[in-house]
Amino acid sequence: MGARLAILACGGALPVLIHQAHPEAMVITLQGIASDLEPVSQKHRLEQIGGLFDAMTAEGVTEIVFAGALSRPALDPSAFDAKMMSIAPRLMSAMSLGDDGLLRTVIEVFEEQGFAVRGVRDVLPSLVVEEGLSVGPVPSGNEESDITRAVDILRGISGLDLGQGCVVAAGQCLGIETVQGTDALLRFVGQTPAGLRRGQKGVYVKAAKAGQDLRIDMPTIGPETVHGVAAAGLAGLVVEAGKALMLDRDETLRIVRETGLFLQARAL
Repeated sequence: MGARLAILACGGALPVLIHQAHPEAMVITLQGIASDLEPVSQKHRLEQIGGLFDAMTAEGVTEIVFAGALSRPALDPSAFDAKMMSIAPRLMSAMSLGDDGLLRTVIEVFEEQGFAVRGVRDVLPSLVVEEGLSVGPVPSGNEESDITRAVDILRGISGLDLGQGCVVAAGQCLGIETVQGTDALLRFVGQTPAGLRRGQKGVYVKAAKAGQDLRIDMPTIGPETVHGVAAAGLAGLVVEAGKALMLDRDETLRIVRETGLFLQARAL
């Protein structure tokens, strides 16, 4: 018997794209986390994770991909089944870590049950941003300096397991992505007084954390990201080639051109 995939579908467009590419996959959604795939899914409670594992086994699932915006749901200990009771101490401890630390623990839990965890780039490689992609104007010398500074900042905070994005203008860090996410970061930057930018627009850089397990929470951009960069008054954005995803590629690139931004994918 060949491998059968399950999609743990959370918010956003990514789970839908994966389901379109793998219509035979089992679709799983979680109570308390909205997903566009709910109508075609089996819905489970995270507190009843043993039941989820049993359902996957009954469906012949051997592989799982996690897709979409996965928030940290509040758990009700009174509803824990035996399996969740056994793994709850590990999960609760991991909740105090950054996203990568928590997600590594989640991967371990599923793999211990015999399910191979696949990344989006394994099941839908066409979404991976290729090195050399360059759309829009060529970044100026000042903007190149800001890109270098943003990369240095992201590499410097990687060990703290914070976020994947950073905005820099005239060498000044205007913000880093935290648990609130990219949209919140760009809104915050958009409120920055012009004087702090020292006459420069600034750049947004998005890259994987050093040593990050890319099977979950791979850096992702799409039309909303580009709109956010434009609304924040930035000159453009750079993403890490081979380690970032682009949703709705045609629309994303159209908006880049329309807004006069630059978008580049580089090995960082």
